[in-house]
Amino acid sequence: MGYKVAVVGATGNVGREMMTILAERAFPADEVVALASRRSVGQEVSFGDQSLKVKALDFFDFSSTDICLMSAGAAVSKEWSPKIGAQGAVVIDNSSAWRYDSDVPLVVPEVNADAVTGFSKRNIIANPNCSTAQLVVALKPLHEAATIKRVVVSTYQSVSGAGKDAMDDLFEQTRAVFTASEVKGGKFRKRIAFNVIPHIDVFMEDGSTKEEWKMIVETKKILDPKIKLHATCVRVPVFIGHSEAVNVEFERPITVEEAREVLRSAPGILVVDKREPGGYVTPHEAAGEDATYVSRLREDPTVENGLAFWCVSDNLRKGAALNAVQIAEVLINRGLITGKKKAA
Repeated sequence: MGYKVAVVGATGNVGREMMTILAERAFPADEVVALASRRSVGQEVSFGDQSLKVKALDFFDFSSTDICLMSAGAAVSKEWSPKIGAQGAVVIDNSSAWRYDSDVPLVVPEVNADAVTGFSKRNIIANPNCSTAQLVVALKPLHEAATIKRVVVSTYQSVSGAGKDAMDDLFEQTRAVFTASEVKGGKFRKRIAFNVIPHIDVFMEDGSTKEEWKMIVETKKILDPKIKLHATCVRVPVFIGHSEAVNVEFERPITVEEAREVLRSAPGILVVDKREPGGYVTPHEAAGEDATYVSRLREDPTVENGLAFWCVSDNLRKGAALNAVQIAEVLINRGLITGKKKAA
């Protein structure tokens, strides 16, 4: 007998991806329920070869639910995750609502799976920001090998990270450019088609954006509070897949060859690093894939013990839905939760 899983926000980009990944990985679920707001009730979403009708979050009884994958935004999670947790379901939340709460573990299974044991304080586990998730997957084995002192990262983030409306904006604006029509604004303050925007989330007092702040705080919480990190986050006209140019300074020497071997043996990473045209991975190739790809490994001669690399991942999968499902798998595989139907 398996588990009962609820997916909140099942009609959104990440929610749909969660349903797909649950089916792909043959997650041990006897029942999967698709939940969303009342305006989405009756819509159908795919779960493997099935179609599930969406039910309303407002009226759902979670008392028999084992795991809730939450992807409905921070405001909804702030209101509902404690209520759901109080009914005994473990909430794995994809929003920013709980990432910085000291009583809520922030987990990337390839990096800090042991942290899941802290879920019992609130029955909530947080997913990191999509740009953070792929970064720490790549940094973890390097940190173990040579101890990271400082990271400077520039991101090239796809529009899907801002939701379906942002994807629609890129499509409509691109079509308008090709048809010599008016390019209308939308989700972003600047045009996104054939442009890049160095602004994700709100601006903070020091001139950084909240997206950049998230990467700093989350990397410290997940990996090591001693790591210094500086980020510049940029939105680019790509539908799916985040890319990152990463410079790392280590305490101890590490060669490019050593780093390449360390990364090749690490979970969740594929190294594609041929020093020739096309010998690297772009977001186009990473879309629909589970791995975090590392390319362009090379020495950074501007600092002592420095390396640089290129990192790409599907932000809807490893950056969100896949990571949430992997957390659920850790809970089950480590015997940290028991299906309520089993217990009964």
